[in-house]
Amino acid sequence: MPLLIHAAGWWLVGLFTGAWLGDAARSAWLAPAAGIAVWTFVATVLVIALRSARRAPETRLLQGAALGSIALAGVLASAAAARDARVCRSAAVAHLARGDALTLVFDGPLSEREVPSHLGTRRAPRRPAVSPAARGRGTVRFTFARRACLVLSTVRLPADLPRPLAAGEISRVTGRALATDRGVRMTIDTVVAITGRDWLRAARGRAGGTIDRLFGERAPLVRALVIADQDGIATAVRDRFADAGLVHMLSVSGMHVAIIASALLTITTAMRLPATVGAVASLALILAYVAMLGAPAPAVRSAVMLLTVMLSTAWQRPLHEWTALALGAVIPTVEPLVVLDLGWQLSVSGMAALVAARAILRRWQPYALSFPASSRGGTSGTWRGAVRSAQRWLVTRRGISRWLVRETITGVVATVVTAPLIAWTFGRVSVLAPVTNILAGPIVAFLQPALFLALLASPLDPMAQVIADASALPIALLDQIAAAAAAMPFAVVHVAPTLAAAIGAGVASAAVVRATAARRAGPWLRIAAMALVLSVWLPTVTVGSGVLEVHMIDVGQGDAFAIRTPRGRWVLIDAGPSWNGGDAGRRAVIPYVQRRGGAVALMVLSHAHEDHVGGAASVIAALSPKQWWEPAFVTSSNGYRKALVALRGSGQPWRRVHPGQRWQLDGVSIDVLAPDSAWTAAQHDANETSVVLRVSYGRRRFLFMGDAEQQEESWLLDRLPEGALRADVLKLGHHGSRTSSGADFVRAVDPLVGLVSVGAGNSYRHPSPEVLERFAGRRVPLLRSDLEGTVVVSTNGQWLDVSAHGDRWRLPDRRAVPP
Repeated sequence: MPLLIHAAGWWLVGLFTGAWLGDAARSAWLAPAAGIAVWTFVATVLVIALRSARRAPETRLLQGAALGSIALAGVLASAAAARDARVCRSAAVAHLARGDALTLVFDGPLSEREVPSHLGTRRAPRRPAVSPAARGRGTVRFTFARRACLVLSTVRLPADLPRPLAAGEISRVTGRALATDRGVRMTIDTVVAITGRDWLRAARGRAGGTIDRLFGERAPLVRALVIADQDGIATAVRDRFADAGLVHMLSVSGMHVAIIASALLTITTAMRLPATVGAVASLALILAYVAMLGAPAPAVRSAVMLLTVMLSTAWQRPLHEWTALALGAVIPTVEPLVVLDLGWQLSVSGMAALVAARAILRRWQPYALSFPASSRGGTSGTWRGAVRSAQRWLVTRRGISRWLVRETITGVVATVVTAPLIAWTFGRVSVLAPVTNILAGPIVAFLQPALFLALLASPLDPMAQVIADASALPIALLDQIAAAAAAMPFAVVHVAPTLAAAIGAGVASAAVVRATAARRAGPWLRIAAMALVLSVWLPTVTVGSGVLEVHMIDVGQGDAFAIRTPRGRWVLIDAGPSWNGGDAGRRAVIPYVQRRGGAVALMVLSHAHEDHVGGAASVIAALSPKQWWEPAFVTSSNGYRKALVALRGSGQPWRRVHPGQRWQLDGVSIDVLAPDSAWTAAQHDANETSVVLRVSYGRRRFLFMGDAEQQEESWLLDRLPEGALRADVLKLGHHGSRTSSGADFVRAVDPLVGLVSVGAGNSYRHPSPEVLERFAGRRVPLLRSDLEGTVVVSTNGQWLDVSAHGDRWRLPDRRAVPP
């Protein structure tokens, strides 16, 4: 295997290691950085000069030294990039805090609320605007320490802007921001001036508007397939494609770019253009398309591989099967932290699986579909002739069986190789993925160029509309394949891998791929087996994180909170809703807890409404909580009855809560503030009997309100001494309804942040505009599961960190007295 491929592999290993270790790697290797760079160059030159003597021991030593130096350089590059990105984010926040104006390149608005439909979503009618009213994405540009800084941001747009920002507009803005792991979360106060336009982003925005106009209800899927915009796809649709093993088709990946490139080459050939002219024209159009998308790493990888193959063909030079992939994987790492991007990871691993499958087919091909030369056992001549004809048809290269065997092996290998990433990200592995990809592949191969052609023909509206209408059937067929596969019994295995298990499975997948390229596959397969054994064994060793974590699990319109102690044990509060054929406990809560490991020491039912207790029976059966607390207000909820039956079968103790009750676990104090038995007996609405918990760790407090409304809030204000309700994090009562979170109560709690568990596009219109305005007036951010997904707040008793929507940031404490 060429040295370039080995160098690319070790470079990527170094990048992953440096990105994972962060500042620790940078501080450890900063001193010898210059020496490593020089040694890498010298060693590489020596290896190239002595490659004719490759078998000599000194040459192998030099090769190892060179590859090791390349890996160390990768560690330095990614660690330094992570540090520079963090410094730039902090500088952007500091600039805005001083009132400076920064340049924002606006990518475009995202939908704030979505209503599920069959193939995508419909934009919900905009509600009365409450600042901040809308959300978008953009890139902040500014100069810091004499170098240019680019900061990705999630932008909140106030409702009182003179006019909405358009995609691609370059503006000078002021406002407030929080630094996160991936960028900043900015709230714009004023737009000082519009200074220009980014034409590529503007083109992408116009393309999105054209897709909405041409495809209507089908637009969310088309946006995902053509311009890599997945924000409009409903969660149910995304889950359906994930269950079917087709979720990778919902983003513009290298496969999509390759399909479009092949279609363009076919068109230029049909137009009888010279091969060179057609290739150059196709490549130019592909490069423009990739640039318009914002140059996502998977698309860049595919474009680089396409260019490499074209140059190899033009120069008539042999090309190793792994060389094009090595170049395609490495060139996007000019931005070293791209190795943490899921799209890049799936794109590279998927292409590696394809190359590995080709190697397997080459080895297996001489024995594939072989049959005896003649039939035996007294069959007639006619029958012998029929058998021979069938044999000739089966073994011919144009036979359908050859295609079926090839596609099946490729699908199985691709599923095995990408399974660790899919399992870690989506919590499931599709058993039918090889079959569904065989069925969906030809549809996408036809659909992708057709959609691209419709976009190109948009100036000729009638022609574009005809192409769009003709694409309706393939889009519906693609969705039906996903729906049918997801509905089959045992089609998907829901898993919850720990980080150790995911890393072990990833090493095993890499070893399997390497085995296909090795002359002796045995050693690599043994490494894969050892990695799988470790991935199964390591999760059994449960170690806590050393901090308190509060998880707001996204279960739609319902509640499910999980508290993880510093030693890794869990306290669960509610388990989400149920529906015909399933519940949130089985689908969300159980995998979430199992993935992270640890025993459930306590489960608290805030009150017996279906959107809180629907998944409790499944949680009791699977996780066996050691204790059960509830207010003992009986309702007719079917989920409540099932939970009590499951609890009786488990034999675990049942306890009715009362104010003043305290329980301590791993340094965490849990206090019951409400309700008492007299209050509960006098109520007619289960909401007003909600268990109110105060969780304390160090100097930080969390207040959980269940669905408590203003009557129970007033009861708490009257009974408790001043300061007893004060908390840093408030879980809003009743999903942010206008009947909860009264002004006096919010003033008494004085939270730094609020958590709202609510379903997207819910019919109750939660959270209410009144509550949003109340918290906005106090400048208290609200983190909502319909906008952010699952949210995690962690603390060591001093600081508060928040993780939401792929970001992580330190929560500023406005109460802190500056030194």
